[in-house]
Amino acid sequence: MIGKYVDLNSDVGESFGRYKLGHDELVMKYISSVNIACGWHAGDSLVMEDTVNLARQHGLGIGAHPGYPDLTAFGRRNIDITPKEARTYLIYQLGALSAFATAAEGRVDHVKLHGAFYNMVSGNATFAKEIAKAVYDVDKSLIVLALAGSELVTACREIGIKVAEEVFADRAYNSDGTLVARTLPGSMILGKTEAVERAVKMVVEGKVTAIDGKEIKLNANSICVHGDNPEAIAFVELISSQLKKNGVELRSLKNLV
Repeated sequence: MIGKYVDLNSDVGESFGRYKLGHDELVMKYISSVNIACGWHAGDSLVMEDTVNLARQHGLGIGAHPGYPDLTAFGRRNIDITPKEARTYLIYQLGALSAFATAAEGRVDHVKLHGAFYNMVSGNATFAKEIAKAVYDVDKSLIVLALAGSELVTACREIGIKVAEEVFADRAYNSDGTLVARTLPGSMILGKTEAVERAVKMVVEGKVTAIDGKEIKLNANSICVHGDNPEAIAFVELISSQLKKNGVELRSLKNLV
């Protein structure tokens, strides 16, 4: 068995002002770590503070979830930036969430980029090295949550900071280990049963079937699940229970890496 322990993470704190997005309190019952939006692609100061406090109440690992400064498109549009800008985007947002965590007598344990920012850094060695160095410069004890097998995983290991490799239960994979773009057909795994089976296989066997039918290897330290609708909550509960049935214990990143 490749993974006797695994982290189950979810992106939370994505409401903004009077607009509510997601079911954070419900999803937190079944996961071990959270990635909290830092106000640029989603979230605001009130939401950030409330979400940090909620995560603390549930005893979850807290992560900063920095994205592009693009509330309109939820951080999912590609933006042409320089490596230095990428560095400052991360440091700025990490600093904001860290302050709220400190105020709640907690701390930020990990960092996971969001959306287009995540995808860009995953495949670009230059940007990956810049992001890894930024985390190293801010706090060498932080864990970077990165796409399994990505350039960011390599960069973190080279610079000497902890990294956890992330997989997605409900996303399709290309044969090179990258995620199928959301704009393409078949990018999402819609069947709950299939998604759960894929998640268990990724953790237990370290394999997933790509969109072209090829079976690829990957390392699954953490599984990302989404809780942005009531149906998704049932899926999170199901995947949590099925992992446990297969002898996989949930642990937050800070207790895993």
